[in-house]
Amino acid sequence: MINDILDEFDRKVRQSRIWRSFFRYGWPEDAWTRSQAIMSNVFLHLHPVKVRRHGVKITYTYCMGGISFLLFILLTVTGVLLMFYYRPTIQLAYTDMKELETTVNLGMLMRNFHRWAAHGMVITVFLHMIRVFSTGSYRPPREFNWVVGVVLLFFTFLLSFTGYLLPWDQLSFWAITVGTNMAGYAPLVGSDMRFLLLGAYEVGANALIRFYTLHVILLPLVAAIFMAVHFWRIRKDGGISGPL
Repeated sequence: MINDILDEFDRKVRQSRIWRSFFRYGWPEDAWTRSQAIMSNVFLHLHPVKVRRHGVKITYTYCMGGISFLLFILLTVTGVLLMFYYRPTIQLAYTDMKELETTVNLGMLMRNFHRWAAHGMVITVFLHMIRVFSTGSYRPPREFNWVVGVVLLFFTFLLSFTGYLLPWDQLSFWAITVGTNMAGYAPLVGSDMRFLLLGAYEVGANALIRFYTLHVILLPLVAAIFMAVHFWRIRKDGGISGPL
């Protein structure tokens, strides 16, 4: 009796307009309904209906792309938390970092989490590029996505580089000084590039605010856009490529 009532209630719920507005095609039971359910969902449509056997083999992909994306999400979350305690001025930046380590609850953990996740993302993105190259996944029709991946590698380096100055200690100060001096030796545009990065002729307040803006707004936003394109192209190119 109770089971009949529950079944009738479940049937009415599934046939209601509210339920069908969320789940238009019901529970996927075969390849066709599974395709309809996935393609009509804003989150699931990024995944293919079918996945090749090699695509879930850990010894083929090593999950380097997924790990890189996970680290990017962790960096975003911890970066937003760090922004609550950090002020990008040369008088307060270093003091805020020290107070974060000694005063804020779990501040040291939060900062180290952000720092090591940044190092890890540089490593995993680089290893992901090596894996893609070694398995020939850059070949047609995936050459466009290979270029997008190279751009993402470049933005990963830029995110790491711009974040290096923010603690405003001796290590970061001289590292950025050396890095921008190296950029200044680029042919034709070197001096202009260095001045654009620093906002002056030496590392100072203008450089700090510029690196902060690039690190927390511009570069993550552009990187997220390229990641969306990267994932979309993987989906349109038929999923993860097969072994050579």
